[in-house]
Amino acid sequence: MVGRNALLLGFLHVILVIIQYAESSYPYPDGTGNRDLSIKASHFLRSNGVPPINALQAALTGRRSRIHHVTDYGADPTGRSDSTDALEQAIVDAFTSPVDGHLNEGVPNLGGSEVHLDGGTYMISRPLRLSDISGGNFMIHGGSLRASDDFSGNGHLIELRSSSSSPLYEYITLKELMLDSNFRGGGIAIINSIRTTVDNCYISHFTTTGISIQDGHETYIRNSFIGQHINIGGDDREKDFSGIGINITGNDNAVTDVVIFSASIGVMVQGQANMLTGIHCYNKATALGGTGIYIRAPGLTQTRVVNCYLDFTGIVAEDPVQLHVTGSFFLGNAFILLKSVKGVASGVNIVDNMFAGDYTGVPIVKLDQSNAPFKTVDQVVIDRNNVRGMVVKSTVARGSLWKNGTTWTLDFSKVLLFPNLIPHVHYALHAGSASSFPRHILRSVSRNRVTVQTDVVVSATVHVSVDQTTVGGHI
Repeated sequence: MVGRNALLLGFLHVILVIIQYAESSYPYPDGTGNRDLSIKASHFLRSNGVPPINALQAALTGRRSRIHHVTDYGADPTGRSDSTDALEQAIVDAFTSPVDGHLNEGVPNLGGSEVHLDGGTYMISRPLRLSDISGGNFMIHGGSLRASDDFSGNGHLIELRSSSSSPLYEYITLKELMLDSNFRGGGIAIINSIRTTVDNCYISHFTTTGISIQDGHETYIRNSFIGQHINIGGDDREKDFSGIGINITGNDNAVTDVVIFSASIGVMVQGQANMLTGIHCYNKATALGGTGIYIRAPGLTQTRVVNCYLDFTGIVAEDPVQLHVTGSFFLGNAFILLKSVKGVASGVNIVDNMFAGDYTGVPIVKLDQSNAPFKTVDQVVIDRNNVRGMVVKSTVARGSLWKNGTTWTLDFSKVLLFPNLIPHVHYALHAGSASSFPRHILRSVSRNRVTVQTDVVVSATVHVSVDQTTVGGHI
């Protein structure tokens, strides 16, 4: 047995000498040798002392894994010591992986290179930034990051931020991460990146933003949990919640199946053609000054809010143009506020939603005309919403009135959203058993009231349908 072990050790010595010669003789495409030779060699031995055949073959043929384990770089998975340098080196090495062609023009395909956090918790003292080298098809996953007490209050734990004005990153995935900003800045910043995915992440204790998206194209955030203070509602600190859960300043992004459980604003949208679906916002109640979804893209909104849950906190949209809100549930007097900037509302659909309140008279949709009155209203459809405990508001209304007389007035001011605006009226007069045929006329439409008049006294029912949906100009 002793002789066999001695023979095995001698064999390993020869193998390592061959590896060292091969590594020093054949540099990688980046012009350097293998930075982590000694680390790799240390992993060739299994617990029984037998080297894995495939690992030895890979080393002898010059192949190396594209999975970079941060513990191999000296990162502390207990979170007691600073791991910033080790994690940064792992990212740099991942971005110097052999290139498998290109993605978008000028973006090398890194072939699925990964930085694996090995299930540890790592303390970092500055933002982890991707290399200032263009690259794509790369992932960071599988662990936790926590900001140190001296972390910059203006930074984010992970930043896709380059010095180039053109996109350097494509198909970057941040997955299965728990990020604790330690009330020192934000969680993730994605700037001028293409086709980025944030999946199954838990981001907490931020002061600025949980996730910030600026420019770029097609960032997808899904299956994630974001909150400044960790709670499940009923937090005594709610009035002091601050920051933004997700801030989108760009076009063509999607947020799907995400919970925002504490922040002043759940999702801020400041770009066009974004999609929000399956979002549960109970970040900060409207009564305490919070907003679930704030759409700040006046004049060119083009945003869809579908199948979301606004939990005691609602939606604000400035000068909405092409805004679609449907299939969503508004609980606890949560409502939609259309805020006038220049007085424009066009192509707005608020349909097929559910609203539930406490019967204190809160409308499901409100207007904020403190800056300017809405003057251009076109194709605004608010209809088919079911409501309990709140006041129905709509852009279409119907009513009937029976009376014996010559004048019938139906008041729709409590239902119609826009004041003093009825461009379209349909009515019918049902005279029943009247002995003569009365002449009748639509006498007036004013202050959202409709008056129908006959030339003789008659016992009749007047049915009226009004519509603010289409104006097509200034009012």
